[in-house]
Amino acid sequence: MRRTNYTINMNLRKILYFPLYIYLKLHALMPLNVLYILADILFFPLYYIIRYRRKLIRENLSASFPEKSKSEIVSLEKKFYRHFCDYIVETIKLMHISDEEMKRRMVFTNAEMVQEFLDNGQSCIMLLGHYGNWEWVPSVSLWLPKHKYILSQIYRPLKNKWFDDFFLQLRSRFGSRSIAKQDTLRTILSFRASGKPSITGFIADQTPSPANIHFRTAFLGRKDTAILTGAEKIARKTGFVVVYLDVECPKRGYYTATYKLISDTSQNTKEFEITTKYTEEMEKTILRAPQYWLWTHNRWKHNLPES
Repeated sequence: MRRTNYTINMNLRKILYFPLYIYLKLHALMPLNVLYILADILFFPLYYIIRYRRKLIRENLSASFPEKSKSEIVSLEKKFYRHFCDYIVETIKLMHISDEEMKRRMVFTNAEMVQEFLDNGQSCIMLLGHYGNWEWVPSVSLWLPKHKYILSQIYRPLKNKWFDDFFLQLRSRFGSRSIAKQDTLRTILSFRASGKPSITGFIADQTPSPANIHFRTAFLGRKDTAILTGAEKIARKTGFVVVYLDVECPKRGYYTATYKLISDTSQNTKEFEITTKYTEEMEKTILRAPQYWLWTHNRWKHNLPES
């Protein structure tokens, strides 16, 4: 009975969201230079009318850059919104983009470093943040012989089942697997048991739940920022190599991603050493061009009270 109800609900969702799917699909068929015109149009209602999370974004920017004037904060805020609109249309474009165009727009400058570890039978954990367009990062499979390795990314399931399935399809567009957060350790251990080297992406710049706060450090001007430590725990348990993906945006619609080694001896690192290095690298990336980070997230909601 439950299975029948689930099937009915899924079919109803498909029917209800079918017009939205067609709408998105038609947009995805447009070239990106046309989609960026739509992004420019979207900026005005999103920023001036809907004011999507504008109060939170301004609070985050003001606290992270206290040395900036109000006009500088507002300028940075607008740059963020413009990029956020680009992120939206770029993500939709994943429904219809060729491998060749993807490789031109999302360039991995030294994927060979990761490939060398994988070829030596060493699996990798890739740490990154909500920076640039993280939905394009699974295209790293275009730069690696994916038939030889397991490529995957950790994700947090969405409450809306249709949107959850929609994003899972986008993220598997280039052949990588998506692992629900609650299944992370079990799935990664199964990868190791298979004997096939793997590379798994962790977006680790979000706020831990109160029950999972085990480490705090200075980050973007906040001295007691709670940091996720799950990736480090898995790395130290498995001995996987840990790399950081440093993303830059040289011009609109183009990203360059560079791997930086955090540790190839994870089992011998001190507690929180990997997490500290990741946090330092993530901060450098953000400070270089802050507008490309996801400032809409309530990143410091579990900060300790100021003394």
